[in-house]
This record gives sequence, C-alpha cells and structure tokens, in this order.
Amino acid sequence: MNAALILDDGSRFLGQSFGYVKNVGGEVVFNTAMTGYPESLTDPSYAGQILTMTYPLVGNYGVPPVEAGDNGLPVFMESGRIHPVALIVSDYSRAYSHWNAQESLGSWLQREQIPALTGIDTRRLTMRLREQGVMTGRIVFQEEQTIEHEDYGSTNWVKRVSCREVVTYAPVGKALYRVVLVDCGVKANIIRCLLRRGIEVVRVPWDYDFNRLDFDGLFLTNGPGDPEVCHDTVAHIRVFLQQRVVRPCMGICLGNQLLARAAGAKTYKLKYGHRSHNQPVRQVGTTRCFITSQNHGYAVDSSTLPSDWEPLFVNMNDDSNEGIRHKDNPWFSAQFHPEACSGPVDTEFLFDDFCQSLQAYKSHSL
Repeated sequence: MNAALILDDGSRFLGQSFGYVKNVGGEVVFNTAMTGYPESLTDPSYAGQILTMTYPLVGNYGVPPVEAGDNGLPVFMESGRIHPVALIVSDYSRAYSHWNAQESLGSWLQREQIPALTGIDTRRLTMRLREQGVMTGRIVFQEEQTIEHEDYGSTNWVKRVSCREVVTYAPVGKALYRVVLVDCGVKANIIRCLLRRGIEVVRVPWDYDFNRLDFDGLFLTNGPGDPEVCHDTVAHIRVFLQQRVVRPCMGICLGNQLLARAAGAKTYKLKYGHRSHNQPVRQVGTTRCFITSQNHGYAVDSSTLPSDWEPLFVNMNDDSNEGIRHKDNPWFSAQFHPEACSGPVDTEFLFDDFCQSLQAYKSHSL
C-alpha cells in the first residue's frame, strides 16, 4: 500500500508500507548506524519519534526472539516493546537470514502495530532534517484524514516509559554493591552491565524519592524527551548531591543532562541530535578519543556548569558536551552510551570506574 511522509514544512516523501497501516505523527529523526535496528526500535529514548534509518538496507537479518531471560530482562532487545511511533527506511529486505532470527522485521512491526515505509529517499530526507533541523511529520495512508499528535518538546515522555514500581535485580553470586537506578527509559544492557559487575540494581520510577532508601551508589539512565520537564527527578538528584554522606553517582545520556540540571547547569535542544554508532568524543584534558554510540536530541550547556563541575568529554564534530564530572566528589556522567548495544564498546570501562568509586565508598564507610 502506498503512503506518504509529510514534514511540517510541507516536504513530501512517497513510499510503500511494510508495517501496520495507520496514520501517525511524531518528531522525525535519523540514525546513521549500519546495524542494530532491533535494539534501536526497543530503545525507550525513541518514544514519540518517527525513526529514519540512513543505512539503505534494513531487515536483512530479521528479528531475534522477543523473550525474557535472567531477572526478567529481555535477552536480545533493550526493552519489552517498540517505542518509535513509526519506521522509515530506503530499502526493506523481505528476505532475511541470521542464526537467531525468528521473524521478519515487517511481521514484528505489524504485530506491534507500528507503521513503516520503504522506498523513501532517506538521503534527501536526512539532508532536509540536517538543514532545517528536526521537525514533526506525519505518515498518511488517507490524506483526507487529520492526525492529532502531541507536541514532542512539552510532553513528559519519561513518565510514559519509566517503570511503575520498584524492581530489584540480583547479580549471580553475592552482591558487592547496592545501586539505585532511576529509570527514565533505561536500556536493558545498562542493567546487564551493572549485574555483570556484581551490583544489585534497585530500579525505581523516574519520580521516586530514592533518597529514603539504603544504597551505595546512584545511577541515572537514558530516556526520551526534554530534561526540563523532569522536575521531580532533578529535585531528588539535587537532594542526593547535598547530603552529608557522599556516595558515587553515574549517569548516561539523559542522565547526563539531569545530573547537570541538578548541579545548576542548563540544557538546550540540538538542531538535529546525535543518533549513530560513530560519534567521536575526546576526554577533556587528554588526547584520548573514542568512537561512541549515541541517541539524544538535547545537550548540556557546558558554559553554565558551576565552578565545582567540569566537562568530562566533548564531541569532536560539533564541540557539544558529552559528559560532566564533579571536581572533588565521585559524580560523573556520559552523554553517549558506554553499554552500546548494539554499537562500539570502547567506553564500557566507565562502568568499571563507577565500580571503583563504589569500592572506595564501601571501604571508607566500613
């Protein structure tokens, strides 16, 4: 069935449906990764967005089983469902082959009721978004129908994707540390990385007052949307930072922005965001450069950081902030994804740095 993607500036892109048939609207973004569409589609950070894959061939390795493993975490996905409202590709491969493929991408999208278009000129679409900036758009099968969709920037998407109650995940063997993970839209591989390091993870909702709990460290996760709408989360983090007992804290992606706002800094919306597996970042004060996986549309304004905080990483493409740290206390964050599933794993050592901070805290408190 033919359909069209229509941007807010009037640009039209014609294609054919291979997903669920329904009209939808959302913020149109692009991802330049060559692989990882199952992980991207189940990443809660894409909630409310129409995801465009710039790599031309999508679907050729199918979709792995959607099943839960240890601790109830998905084995091959980043969450239990698809979060983008639609998918746009240049060339959908109906034939697929992979050792753990269970079904085609199209059948998965149809089962989850997610529209998808192929035959779109994704190069022209991406150039349009890079030149004009991200904008909302709509996928229409019958143009006479009106589509009502929420304003992306003012919607609290974190509230939509966060867990509803406290969940505890136990590592194999004896837990070395107990960490509170504030779920703003966490990717499953973040929890896996913590569990592999002997950390008991207490996952709490985005607005939960975690300061009343007993824990060794705090972890702030990725998530969708504008950090400015997460007032409750920032307030709880600010209380944590002001406590007499100093415990380690690590943040990823949205967690970087929330930590910065709790410290007193400002955030802003990027023109078209960073969504790829090939973003180069440099560790500030060194010549070390890493290739990172990223998915965010907002960034920290480094110039507004208080005097006791400093940038930790910087993006080599546009000089935007890629992480912050406190000059004295064991609090740091990364705008990119060190767990990177799928994507480069060059920066997974940040989890080890977090563990070293937890060990130092435990040793000092004994």
